[in-house]
Amino acid sequence: MRILSEVLKRPLVTEKATTLKSNENKVVLEVAMAANKKEIKLAAEKLFGVSVDAVNTSIYRGKSKRVGKTMGRRSNWKKAVLTLKEGSDMDAFGVAAGPAA
Repeated sequence: MRILSEVLKRPLVTEKATTLKSNENKVVLEVAMAANKKEIKLAAEKLFGVSVDAVNTSIYRGKSKRVGKTMGRRSNWKKAVLTLKEGSDMDAFGVAAGPAA
């Protein structure tokens, strides 16, 4: 079993992720490559205190990139979409919900 704080790497802030959060109560996170769905669910429930209904994962392969005349490669990474149960809200960004007062 991995350490819970190492399973979840960072929240993904994209236009699609923001739309999923507001419309379907789903949160998108980058997770460790070796983490499985059970570990991701447990880590989110323990660290953020939410109830997770489902976890969907996908692996993104790194692209080959050219810098000058040398070829490089971006690293592979894993994305998880957490579907939260009704009534749960996850503050993955450390910001309180609603506009600043």
